[in-house]
Amino acid sequence: MAVAMFVGSNELVKASPALQIVRIFIVSIAACLVTLAGMRFLVPEDLKNMLLEQASIFKNKHTWYMTYLYVMTFGSFIGYSAAFPKLIKDYFGYLPNGDPNPNAISAAAYAWLGPFLGSISRPVGGWLADKYGGAAVTHWGTVIEVLSTVFAGIAIAKIQVSDTPEKYFPAFFLCFMLLFLSTGTSNGSTFRQISVIFNKEQTGPVLGWTSAVAAYGAALFPALFSAGYAGKFVPEMMYFLAAYYASCLLLNYWMYYRSNAEIHC
Repeated sequence: MAVAMFVGSNELVKASPALQIVRIFIVSIAACLVTLAGMRFLVPEDLKNMLLEQASIFKNKHTWYMTYLYVMTFGSFIGYSAAFPKLIKDYFGYLPNGDPNPNAISAAAYAWLGPFLGSISRPVGGWLADKYGGAAVTHWGTVIEVLSTVFAGIAIAKIQVSDTPEKYFPAFFLCFMLLFLSTGTSNGSTFRQISVIFNKEQTGPVLGWTSAVAAYGAALFPALFSAGYAGKFVPEMMYFLAAYYASCLLLNYWMYYRSNAEIHC
């Protein structure tokens, strides 16, 4: 906790965009640990017993695997929803030298489309998961996420050095719409995977836990993109996210999608 307080207030950390990202993750982890400690030691005895019973989910490795995957889907969806308007404003509202772009793209005109597509694609992902299996839908949704993230990074790399950034907006917009669609459908499919992997007593607590952890995406993504924009390394950050999504692809394939997976779902 002392480390979290130090990195949260240290001026050297605040001055470095790269160190700001380290600060974001350390503070987020500290917040999770403090919340868990409060649930363990500061709640009434009858409620504590119920929480301890539900805490048995943490002994199941699939809780951690599905948390990792759910952050990719739900966490990315709400994270991009929060960060997308600012990305449009930052990259298309100004030129590389900081001057206002005379051909600026209106963030208000487009920002709502991403969350809208992600929201309506979630039940579609659930329907496809019921029909073809949750792991299959998650697999192909993650493939799209990896490719879209890489191409979004390439587009941003061109945008941030261009005197006419608006000409790259169609590519930028398409990549992010694909990200919203794929994270939305995969959100629905991972939800179904959890209901198949765990029994009735564990499904609720696991869904609550994974959703709570993934919800930090709403705070993490805007902060990460803000630090990346200040340090001009948003493209590299997109490639890092693509690598994370690729690791999720491998995890989902090995544990849940391949024909002889431990739990085929």
